[in-house]
Amino acid sequence: MTSFYRALAAAVVALMLASCASPGGNMPTEQEIRTGVIEQITLVQVKSNHDHGVGAILGGLAGAGIGSLIGAGTGRDVAIAAGAIAGAIGGNYAQQRYYDKPETAQQIYVRLQSGVLVMITQPVNPVLASGQRVYVEGSGSTARVIPR
Repeated sequence: MTSFYRALAAAVVALMLASCASPGGNMPTEQEIRTGVIEQITLVQVKSNHDHGVGAILGGLAGAGIGSLIGAGTGRDVAIAAGAIAGAIGGNYAQQRYYDKPETAQQIYVRLQSGVLVMITQPVNPVLASGQRVYVEGSGSTARVIPR
């Protein structure tokens, strides 16, 4: 039974270390900054990507902890497994119900100086308006539109 707890502890430590890892280190890098004019701004709803799976993980750990207090021997092992499963399901439900709410964002169409039209979705910035000259910093999913 102690090997089960060791494996569980090792899995928890590995999960915690993996979540703390950051690709590329903390060194600042160069960013491409382009200029352009906003052609259109549309308000949209985007699904929150905040803390995916944390509810299930925390619920599963809490359920396993509570299950370990029940019974002895094989009955205890079954209670731990059942508690972990029930806790994971409950934690996932609670996260979806109370924390994963859609958020308002802006879908901004910018005509770059090169003539290319780009669309960027970002959190609402009330300073931005159609016809405004702006900078587009970054690229891909990290691109942001800021006033010029």
